[in-house]
Amino acid sequence: MTVTFLGTGTSSGVPMIACHCEVCSSTDFRDNRLRSSVLIQDNDLTIAIDAGPDFRQQMLREKVDRIDAIVITHAHKDHVAGLDEIRAFNFFQHKAIDIYATTEVQEKIKIEFYYVFGEKKYPGIPEMNLITINESPFTIGHLKFIPIKLIHLNMIVYGYRIGDFSYVTDVNYIAPEEMEKLKGTKILVLDALRKKKHISHFTLDEAIAVANEIHPQKTYFTHISHQLGLHREVEASLHPNMHLAFDGLKLSV
Repeated sequence: MTVTFLGTGTSSGVPMIACHCEVCSSTDFRDNRLRSSVLIQDNDLTIAIDAGPDFRQQMLREKVDRIDAIVITHAHKDHVAGLDEIRAFNFFQHKAIDIYATTEVQEKIKIEFYYVFGEKKYPGIPEMNLITINESPFTIGHLKFIPIKLIHLNMIVYGYRIGDFSYVTDVNYIAPEEMEKLKGTKILVLDALRKKKHISHFTLDEAIAVANEIHPQKTYFTHISHQLGLHREVEASLHPNMHLAFDGLKLSV
């Protein structure tokens, strides 16, 4: 299984207008971060976890020519806004794209993309096949997904474990029983927004503490704010089995 980081950045806690910080002006490609998402490819199966506002750009950059499903972590705009862009895959694959989401997330999607679900459909609109998930494991093709229930301030978000790979983003608390589901994973991807305390995301130190408790072989931090600092400086400060993820990074799992 190959995992590609489509994006490792965030809309949270970062200056966006007329920003001239050292990260914005960095010439290191690893500091150029689109909104967080990953692509999972295994044999002939291609699945994205989340589709944020940069989804089209990410698909073009990685030359993705088909997609079988999109699994959603939660309904915040930086994780679902790109669902409108599946229409190209609809056209070439001649079918609706399966969107895996909880009933709560589906309701938000139906509001956001009301034109997709109306009785009278305009030609060329995105075609989504909403598939309901909950806390129970589910399969897409031959891959088994184990949902990990997370707390994102007052919101329930789902991370996912697929075999030896676990993806956990937008979180500031993981209950002990959910931590147990992550034990034994070889590769852990974990939210680490910045160094300063945040109301709904792990700080880098908090994420490191969680990773030390789970004890995977490798940990990659994602959902990175510019406020965390330059990639090369933060990377140099980490334990050898911990890394900052960057857009385009590919892992073999």
